[in-house]
Amino acid sequence: MADVIPFWLAGRPAEGPSVLEVRHPYDGALIAAVAQPTAEQVEQAVAAATAVAPRLAALPAHVRASALGHVSREIARRGDEIARLITAESGKPLTWSRAEVARASSTFRWGAEEARRFAGELTRLDTDPTGEGRLALSRRFPRGPVLGITPFNFPLNLVAHKVAPALAVGAPIVVKPAPRTPLSSLLLGELLAETELPAGAFSVLTVPNDQVSGLVADPRLPVVSFTGSGPIGWSIRDAVPRKHVVLELGGNGAVLVAPDFQAPGDLARAAGRIALFANYQAGQSCIAVQRVYADRSLYDELLGEIVTAVRALRDGDPADPATDVGPLIDTAAAERVEAWIGEAVAAGATLVCGGTRHGASLAPTVLTGVPDSARVVREEVFGPVIVVAPVDGVDEGFARINDSVFGLQAGVFTHDLATAFRAHRELVVGGVVVGDVPSYRADQMPYGGTKDSGLGREGLRSAMDDLTEERVLVLTGLDL
Repeated sequence: MADVIPFWLAGRPAEGPSVLEVRHPYDGALIAAVAQPTAEQVEQAVAAATAVAPRLAALPAHVRASALGHVSREIARRGDEIARLITAESGKPLTWSRAEVARASSTFRWGAEEARRFAGELTRLDTDPTGEGRLALSRRFPRGPVLGITPFNFPLNLVAHKVAPALAVGAPIVVKPAPRTPLSSLLLGELLAETELPAGAFSVLTVPNDQVSGLVADPRLPVVSFTGSGPIGWSIRDAVPRKHVVLELGGNGAVLVAPDFQAPGDLARAAGRIALFANYQAGQSCIAVQRVYADRSLYDELLGEIVTAVRALRDGDPADPATDVGPLIDTAAAERVEAWIGEAVAAGATLVCGGTRHGASLAPTVLTGVPDSARVVREEVFGPVIVVAPVDGVDEGFARINDSVFGLQAGVFTHDLATAFRAHRELVVGGVVVGDVPSYRADQMPYGGTKDSGLGREGLRSAMDDLTEERVLVLTGLDL
């Protein structure tokens, strides 16, 4: 077995008596062995985060910004190495791993910039006679140390979305990465250890999932930021109702192609974006396209364009730069998606293309005529599957999008400004992307959902607000 990779305990590498094997989803090859902490080491990490919290909160903004800037630059400098690590542990095609590296570098860059801007707000109080000579200063301060729990599908960037805003506001963070993909977060710990952040500012603990409940319950970690499956996320919130819990729980990404979207080249472009972003990450993205609703006047043509675009995608070895679609995280995940496809077909759906499985790899799939009760419609499929259906106009399209327990993001292909603003008003989702699929995300905008898609918002500044609470300082006796 290869050398054991240490975890990070209060900013320093550490080893324990047990190890976790990390295997490549594509062929099952052993990638690495990772040390796992003991209960005593977990306690040391939490105690260190608690002890350093006042010091980290008082750390000058330039020190925090400098640390985050260093991580951003190092991620970019070591980009190819990190991308290959992401591909090896997650099975993500190299093209998408490189995109994730770029996003993570951007996330830390934004964190550095926002750390310098996180200043507060002044309010004059002499607007009434009783407030003469008074001025209020409102500033935000960390709620306390953060427990960040991350999933497998973006093993670097979703960790970055926990770590960067926490350190930007001066909150220590204990990261618990997904057991299948811990390597990127451990490399991130290596980069953080190169900075001047004080000991205890961060830990990366590779604990098994069944040992997380103790961390969640620990009162010294008053903030829990979780990205992952809905049942686990809501169980965390139910277990600690007095904690501040941030949940990003996934979605069921829907697209409406409106009746006005029929200019030359429109449908080919929409189909290309739908095909690509239903299958990137092998569909293992919470904002991947899953449901497509097309006005009946253009349905047949759009469906043909989608099928052509899907069939043009290349699946295979994710280490090959030409591969568009890699494996799912493991064979069990692929078998589950295959079973859901089979259920839909048994209920009357038509399998237009795809549906075949080899190990953890599943061919990109297009389904039509799917009953609304099928799991590929009702639940988050988290696999390379598109359900395409006709609708009669925008009214029905919006109603079908909203007919879901999820509400993360939606895409609306339209040229009509009134339809765009109506979508923003009527679609019960955290974000509406006009002229594109729902799979777009930028670090400077709020990101999150409603209904079963979770609570709170990410995006650097939005997450910084979520991890802090406001305090007001009133100054008296001033000559304003």
